[in-house]
Amino acid sequence: MSLNVDKAIHNIVDEANSLIFCCDHTGKIIMCNKKFEETIGIPRDSIVGEDCLKVMYRSLLTTPGKEHLFKAMVDDAARYKRPNNFEGILTDGKGEQHIICWGVSPILTGEKQLEGILFLGNDITLIKEREASFRNIDETLKNIFLSIKEYALYVMNLDGNIIYYGMGSENMFGWQRNEVIFKHINSLHAYDDIAYKLPFILEQVRSRGRYELDSYFIKKGGESFPVSLTVTRFIDANGNMAGYIFMAKDITEKRKLEYQIFQSEKLAAVGQLVSGIAHEINNPLFVISGRTDMMLSAKPLGKKLKENLKIINAQINQIRKLVDSFLCFTRKIPPNTEPLDLNKVIKNVLPFLSYHKLPAKEIKVKKLLAKGLPKIKGDSHQLQEVFLNLLINAYQAMPEGGVLTIKTDSISDDWVLVEISDTGCGITPEGLKNIFMPFFSTKKEGTGLGLSICYNIIKNHNGSITVESQVGKGTVFTLKFPFIKK
Repeated sequence: MSLNVDKAIHNIVDEANSLIFCCDHTGKIIMCNKKFEETIGIPRDSIVGEDCLKVMYRSLLTTPGKEHLFKAMVDDAARYKRPNNFEGILTDGKGEQHIICWGVSPILTGEKQLEGILFLGNDITLIKEREASFRNIDETLKNIFLSIKEYALYVMNLDGNIIYYGMGSENMFGWQRNEVIFKHINSLHAYDDIAYKLPFILEQVRSRGRYELDSYFIKKGGESFPVSLTVTRFIDANGNMAGYIFMAKDITEKRKLEYQIFQSEKLAAVGQLVSGIAHEINNPLFVISGRTDMMLSAKPLGKKLKENLKIINAQINQIRKLVDSFLCFTRKIPPNTEPLDLNKVIKNVLPFLSYHKLPAKEIKVKKLLAKGLPKIKGDSHQLQEVFLNLLINAYQAMPEGGVLTIKTDSISDDWVLVEISDTGCGITPEGLKNIFMPFFSTKKEGTGLGLSICYNIIKNHNGSITVESQVGKGTVFTLKFPFIKK
């Protein structure tokens, strides 16, 4: 029975998928299994009796040093008679390197004397390669998250403290990670809309698992901006709820686009109404004008009556001009497009300013016109009307003098930008909401159609116009036009 057990143990060791060998207290190999023999690439008869270091590192003569760790572990097991574990590089018979996790166990006699050392090695090369691959994946995901600027991702635990702050959060809020991490969520949402809604939001997430809303955040510098916020449960490895995940998207550009669409729809509706009214006014106006002309040509005619008829005619002409403005606003005249250099268009407009009644105070004009500006497709006459209107408005906003800046540039390889800014009285927030609406004007004698017509012209050029203003500081109109690509 004893012989059968010994033979079974021998077979188990020899067929094991681990590298197993044993050496005496001097380091000479006294046995090894088949796996070790196959890996080293030397027949077992040539292995037994040889120094273990010479057998394992015979191919490293040109790169010495890798066997030092192995020798140190052998010496440690021999000197202190204690087991140990370590990882080392082993080159097989084909010259390929393997990462081996070695277990070293001293073999002691009954008197605790060292009789030999047993080595058990497992090849962990694939495991290490997978770990490196996972690290690369983690690094790639990290880089992807860092490159996303429109979204902010942060996590709050059940105590209300921020435990993760990344993926665009610093870019969106302006707060650096070390300023908010492990601090209460109130440090991030102190005065914004979410600060008051947070208890309700968290309650909804606890009961429903998810909650979405549009709200407003406040940046570190105090600037408010719109966001689309999604809050979900944060589940730990055991499946328990450990906090809340916040995913926020800056929707400033979306809101601007929605506002432009809303403005376009309003302008279209008003345009239809104005067109109908203008035609209804023109019909009786034509009759009245004809009758006054007939009366003026009649003889004899009293002096006082003649003066009154001339006054009526002058007012009729004034109404006709106003009606023509209405029709000009509603009439969609397609632009007669040609390649245009906006710098030249602006330069050609500037002399026309002298023909208009402008503030007598000195106004300094700064021209920051980019060289080599890409050309756009446009109607020079329509665009001159746009620029002239904006420049006159800028002058009239500075009755006490100031600085008018005209800037051109190309942006994003797609657009030509024109900025017309002044240091005048500015526009109120309420006025900004209606700035492009027909018949809305901040001037006493204005018809309120100038900017509406400008808006329509720019839209017909596939461009955009936006305005920013602060009362007492000035106004900036920004125009963008798609340029002609070669």
